[in-house]
Amino acid sequence: MTGPTSPARPTHNTSTAGTTSTAGTTSTASASAQPKGYSSPLETPRPHLGHAVASEWTKLISVRSTVWTLGSLVLLVVGIGVLAVSETRSTDYQEVPLTAPALFGLLVGQIPVMVLGVLTISSEYGTGMIRTTLTAAPDRARVLTAKYLVFAGVAFAAIAGSVAVVGLSSAILRGGAGAGAHGGGEWAHALAGCVYVTLLGVLALAIGAMLRHSAGAIAVMLGLVMLPPVVGGMLSMWETLAPLGTVILRYNAPVAIMGLFGLPNADTGNSPGSAVQLLLILLVTGAAVAGSYAVVGRRDV
Repeated sequence: MTGPTSPARPTHNTSTAGTTSTAGTTSTASASAQPKGYSSPLETPRPHLGHAVASEWTKLISVRSTVWTLGSLVLLVVGIGVLAVSETRSTDYQEVPLTAPALFGLLVGQIPVMVLGVLTISSEYGTGMIRTTLTAAPDRARVLTAKYLVFAGVAFAAIAGSVAVVGLSSAILRGGAGAGAHGGGEWAHALAGCVYVTLLGVLALAIGAMLRHSAGAIAVMLGLVMLPPVVGGMLSMWETLAPLGTVILRYNAPVAIMGLFGLPNADTGNSPGSAVQLLLILLVTGAAVAGSYAVVGRRDV
């Protein structure tokens, strides 16, 4: 005798259901993985020149080379200048400005300025840190501009401050009635001399950017500053080359600085010689700076 027939149970395709469930889970996970309207709680300002200047300022004041070079500059200008003041009398300043003693130290102190200008950029190439700099700030023109601004500001402040200390020392110690009349024009001429030395440092930075080698760039700058007086003197010994030697002797860095400071037997004041000296260094430095932008912008690091 046959029992009652049990009702048929529905059958399910297990593999199909599992596949559908897995696909749904994957789709949900991928959808949730995509951020929708996310905003960082931190400010993300657009990079600008001020950020690059702050970065270069931090790098410049955090390395020992800056302390040593600027320290030697101040020591040379102030030390030699104050020593020169102590060896003079009030009557010695009847024909020379009160800022003249600072010139003796500045003629030597221009070397640390040029060295610092080279090291401002060549040290990064030497250590490989230039890759990190340009990775963080890919705009190379902005980085180079920040280096020029920071270096020029620091160098000019150190040079002008040192010259001011010596000038004030001579004015206090030797600026009596026997020294004659002295006006503010002397300080303006000394300021122009400080600008000239600062431009020499900027020129050194530009050459360092193009050569990427500290020793080579320093050697080039020393040759540009120290060799012209020697070469001019040698050329003046031959009659045919004497005019060229005279030009070289007149337009070189040491003579230009002395003329700008107002020493006798040099182009001083508002004479065309002083203006030409400043114009010459501006043209040379401007050409070197333009070349550094072109080279750094297209050359691989």
